[in-house]
Amino acid sequence: MKRLIVYLNGERVGALDEDDSGLLEFRYDSEWEGRSDAIPLSRSLPLQSELFRGKHARPFFAGILPDEGPRQQIAAILGISERNDFAMLERIGGECAGAVSLLPEHAPAPTVGETRTRELSESELEDIVAELPRRPLMAGREGLRLSLAGSQSKLPVLIRDATLSLPLGNTPSTHIIKPEPERFTGLVANEVLCMTLARSVGLNVPRVSNRPVGNKPCIVVQRYDRSIDANGSVTRVHQEDFCQALGFPPERKYQQEGGPLLRDCIGLLREWSTLSALDIRDFLDGLIFNALIGNADAHGKNYSILCGKTDRRLAPFYDLVCTLAWPELSKTPAMKIGKSESIETITPAHWQKMAGECRVGWPMLRERIVDLCGKCIDGLRDEAVLNAANDPGMVERVAGIIKERAALFLQGLK
Repeated sequence: MKRLIVYLNGERVGALDEDDSGLLEFRYDSEWEGRSDAIPLSRSLPLQSELFRGKHARPFFAGILPDEGPRQQIAAILGISERNDFAMLERIGGECAGAVSLLPEHAPAPTVGETRTRELSESELEDIVAELPRRPLMAGREGLRLSLAGSQSKLPVLIRDATLSLPLGNTPSTHIIKPEPERFTGLVANEVLCMTLARSVGLNVPRVSNRPVGNKPCIVVQRYDRSIDANGSVTRVHQEDFCQALGFPPERKYQQEGGPLLRDCIGLLREWSTLSALDIRDFLDGLIFNALIGNADAHGKNYSILCGKTDRRLAPFYDLVCTLAWPELSKTPAMKIGKSESIETITPAHWQKMAGECRVGWPMLRERIVDLCGKCIDGLRDEAVLNAANDPGMVERVAGIIKERAALFLQGLK
């Protein structure tokens, strides 16, 4: 039996074991479970004294880890099996999304308030960014135990004023740098435009910027799962994505692979959010926006919940990208709107069917679609929105797709 201790913002909450057959087992510590201010790690892991085993324990903990491509590379670098969730968590589970850390049983507990960093020069940053495709999350580098879900190469960093540093030990990162993959030229500009447009129309999104590193375009995303006080002290904020909350393992993040449906997501907010009416409204806005920009990849791990001591709220939207900018990519929606088979052919009938399936009012949904269509068309006239991406060719392509889709939605709803 192998064991990792699970911490939440530096406080021990339980233990994750791997039994002799390789199954994960998780149990809350009785001290944590008995506290009046204790919160569960996940909706799928409610506070209880009983053991969570196998399929009940795995979705949350496997959901912390990177997706298939980076995971395979990290496993090869570390000399472990890519299918071994426990071994992967043991090696890179120190700095995860949200506030969870996993450390070996006899390792010192995470030091809350730690501020150790290694400042990076521009040339050092260029070297790291160039290495990321071969060494995701800087796996195997001494002093770094970083884990972020997702399929793209990314690097958690701490940015303060003009200084960019690697977090060491238990120091929280504040930003994520995502270099542009070779096979998707223009992805950074695409995401910067979509995220900037989302902010301009009133969606809750983290701040992003286009930051070339050497000759490599990169997007820098401010972490929404961090809070910074007046003294500049950084604190982690706990989060879980919708797959974790609903108990779906990460390999089932797409509906067509048995993953969450839209009615599951809205049902989750209805039950689990502490301000469900507002969060359902905001989730619908995010859903409409993803449809408008032509994002077929808005799956169950691309929506999250922020978990405070007394509240649980829909997290800001992230990974907003117009996938239609690459005609070769799948047009099947990650979560289907009214059983629509293609992101290109969503009609008012699909929206109306979805409203019925999810038990939301069609007049309200229709009004929000019309409102967001108009706001997106107006937003794409704003030079500040268009110039943020710093790639006129990709901006023209994506803006054209969004304008055309907004006009079609409005025409269909007349």
